Amino acid sequence: MLFDCATKQKKGLHFILASVIIWSGVFLIHLSSLSILTKNLLTFCITAPLMPLAYLISRIIQVDFTNKGNPLTKLGVLFSLNQMLYLLIAMWVYPTIPEKMVMVMGMIFGAHLLPYSWLYTSKSYLVLSVIIPISILVLGINFPAFVVAGVMILFEMVFSIVLFGEVKHLPGIVKPVKPSQVF
Repeated sequence: MLFDCATKQKKGLHFILASVIIWSGVFLIHLSSLSILTKNLLTFCITAPLMPLAYLISRIIQVDFTNKGNPLTKLGVLFSLNQMLYLLIAMWVYPTIPEKMVMVMGMIFGAHLLPYSWLYTSKSYLVLSVIIPISILVLGINFPAFVVAGVMILFEMVFSIVLFGEVKHLPGIVKPVKPSQVF
């Protein structure tokens, strides 16, 4: 069942690719000259299309978005919903310590990856679930939000590449045939 989730959902690669787009939007927002409260409001708004973006990307990279045949998929959804509760912390930070909201959101994102390391049997989820929150905490204390968002983009891009490599080695993933192998 675990390998079924990892294989059919390509270890959640579609969500990680979508988060590259989301964090890029956060980066651009925090480069602007808007007030910090407006930036933070727009940051919350730009996270809203995560699910539709992930769905669109799942169609492009041929991921079974719902994988209804596997009961562990409901557990994956529960892991995601759990993150929504953590976002209440970011909502508290929004007016209280507005300069640190992006840092808190990055830490929440990174930490929420931990249970997916089990669901997708992935060392990259495990390692990044520790590295991201710690790194973002250190960066967020010392640098402005746009730097934090920029580093999150880099984390997500590296994560996507590593996940793509993990997915290529999953059983049942059809690898394209090179023309030289046909003849």
